[in-house]
Amino acid sequence: MSSDKRKTLNLKKIFIYFVLPICALIFILARIMGSSSPTDLQTILQNLPKEITDSISSASNSKAQYNEEMLKKFQELSEQLMEQNKKQQSLLETQRHQLEAKISDLKQPPEAATLREKLTWAYSYELTKKFPAYVWQTWNNDVEMDQVLSIYHKNWINKNPGFVVEVINDDIMSLLVYHYYNSVPEVIEAFDSLPTAMLKADFFRFLILYVKGGVFADIDTNPLQPIPNWIPENVSPKEIGVLIGVEIDYKTPDWKGKYNRRLQFGTSVIQAKPKHPVIREVIARITETSLRNKLDRVQNLNLKDDLSIMNWTGIGSFTDVLMTYFNDYIQSGVEAKITWRDFHNLNVPKLVGDVLVAPLISFNSPPGEEIANSDEKKPLYFVQHKGMKSWKSSSLGEAVNGF
Repeated sequence: MSSDKRKTLNLKKIFIYFVLPICALIFILARIMGSSSPTDLQTILQNLPKEITDSISSASNSKAQYNEEMLKKFQELSEQLMEQNKKQQSLLETQRHQLEAKISDLKQPPEAATLREKLTWAYSYELTKKFPAYVWQTWNNDVEMDQVLSIYHKNWINKNPGFVVEVINDDIMSLLVYHYYNSVPEVIEAFDSLPTAMLKADFFRFLILYVKGGVFADIDTNPLQPIPNWIPENVSPKEIGVLIGVEIDYKTPDWKGKYNRRLQFGTSVIQAKPKHPVIREVIARITETSLRNKLDRVQNLNLKDDLSIMNWTGIGSFTDVLMTYFNDYIQSGVEAKITWRDFHNLNVPKLVGDVLVAPLISFNSPPGEEIANSDEKKPLYFVQHKGMKSWKSSSLGEAVNGF
């Protein structure tokens, strides 16, 4: 048989035994797939042996259950890690505060530092910090023993949820001064040299505000609005370092002999951020005056005279410090010259530098029951000040409670 014939025969065999069956199989599968529907496939699956379907179902369920268990374990693990992280952060924050406090206690200013440098060395001012949620008051007796003061005290608490309201007696006052000003011995010496508890209470309001910040309020003040409401909506708390109010705004020129200044800022209620330069300067001036009086052995100072007290630890020296601060561009950033006329007949709060000054009515408001809802000034009534002035009945060297 020739070679060409053998090749032809082999090709025929390949076509008959391989190509034709494959084509037939493809044709049959195409017919089956083309004519089948989802229902047919479902029927085929249903007709599979039970062992096979159970095996498929069991495998599917086991996988779903496994995935669900793994997801649950992952969530539990994530929650545990988050909780541990929170606890660790809280612990680290507590330890940081403790370490900072210890460092602050150990930090001593240079021996040659001035009084103001020592105060600045111990505590530095940060404007953008929040106002601390403290209300400080001084009183030696139990406020519950006085019906009016008890109501006022409860109002401070109830109107300011989240604030710590502390009433400090003479003993605690001294302990706090010794603790916070151990690196500034001049302050401690000045505090101890003050002849009456009233003068010490006046001094203490600035000492505690400088270290801790918050609100200092005389014990005979009654809040009519929550503290956060004192700041107008158009002013950010981050712009304010001190919030005060006008206390004296005399309308006629015959103010001399009655007040130290024609216009004076009050000290019955002060809100301040810690370490504010104004509070620091008040502390420095009171310290210097007290040490000078001690050195000169002042014996004839009339401690029942308003003007003497105002110029020593009261609103006279406070006003002088504020006016000096306003006119110090480097400290306050105020370019214009500021005088008492800028606050005369003030009707709305006024921001000067970082000091917010409230109108006369804000911290000398009428009693709440006398304020009508229709009163346009009602939003500016912050605090009622009863003005007990119990210190006037006290003599030199006598322990005086209060303010």
